[in-house]
Amino acid sequence: MTLIELASLFEARKVSVIDATGLDKDALHIYFGLALFLSVRMIWRWRGGWFAAWLAVLAMACGGEWLDMAAEFSNAAIQPDAAHWHDIWNTMFWPTVLLLVGRWLQPGRTIADEAIEKISGKNAECRLEQA
Repeated sequence: MTLIELASLFEARKVSVIDATGLDKDALHIYFGLALFLSVRMIWRWRGGWFAAWLAVLAMACGGEWLDMAAEFSNAAIQPDAAHWHDIWNTMFWPTVLLLVGRWLQPGRTIADEAIEKISGKNAECRLEQA
């Protein structure tokens, strides 16, 4: 499959999603960006998951705009660069906000967690060594 065919297929799928949902392109950029960010974050729960999810959205946004530009080039209907940057901005805004505040969204250790560890016997060996 050539790049032009791939870009045309991408454009056709995008138009079908727009028709099916009744949403405009800007809203779809926001929804797809958030959906991908949260999906990757739910899968990648360990260290670096916030950044990996953000990078996945960045790759999707840039890849989508690259395919859009390829489709525009094949149709001789190239849009100005500002329109493409606008789409990337729309896609990346909320994932960037979540990346920046993600540190505070992580649940911290609570007193209840420590009490459960004591009751369950976790770290019992450490307590035995301390005694």
